[in-house]
Amino acid sequence: MEFVRPCWSAPERVQGFSTTRHGGVSTGPYRALNLALHVADDPDKVAANRERLYHAGGLPAPPGWPQQCHGTRAVHAAELNGHDAIAADAVYTDTPGLVCAILTADCLPLIVCSRAGDELAVIHAGWRGLLDGIIERTLAWFTSPPAQMIAWIGPGISASAYAVDEAFRARFLAADPASAAIFSTRDEQLHADLPRLAGMRLGQAGITRISRYPGCTYHESERFFSYRRDGITGRFATCAWIRDAAGPPHP
Repeated sequence: MEFVRPCWSAPERVQGFSTTRHGGVSTGPYRALNLALHVADDPDKVAANRERLYHAGGLPAPPGWPQQCHGTRAVHAAELNGHDAIAADAVYTDTPGLVCAILTADCLPLIVCSRAGDELAVIHAGWRGLLDGIIERTLAWFTSPPAQMIAWIGPGISASAYAVDEAFRARFLAADPASAAIFSTRDEQLHADLPRLAGMRLGQAGITRISRYPGCTYHESERFFSYRRDGITGRFATCAWIRDAAGPPHP
């Protein structure tokens, strides 16, 4: 199993990573480590993949998997309690040993933590969530001020693969004229840079220490699922937790 870990200066007790499509048992368009139940993969294979993730990832507990709906709701990891029935697009914790997890396949996975390592959240940030304020709604859970937070923008679609139309741009400019900076034209086609937009939103909130995965889910077909590239496909996970002082670091 392969893990993509943040390149950042978070405290050692903050553990986190994104998975790739390697290391699971799913087949066909879901090959191999699909972790989502809602994509018509065999539920038994998804369960086996989640069990593999739990052990190979060194998770202190099985995560709860929220029902993501491209909204702006964030919940505490304790509310999920290992269930998949709560609608949310971000998960927060200030409790050691509770795993926060979200699923993506082009949308951006974000991990945000306090510099003290006593709070963190994972965020599913697609264009709708970014437009409507999923980052800001999630940061409202923190007691730490944004200047004392660190953020990582995980594997997602890059601007070169994310073609949009003028109506899409108009929505963002109406909400925030500064969003004009994320748009560019390539071969007469308009493109949007969602990772840059996420970085702008984090910066506007007051977070200055931001790192980013440098690749692209669309272009890295052997490593990541991509909904825009494949349509029928799986989802990879981004997980994070606060390690108990007595617990081991991730493998």
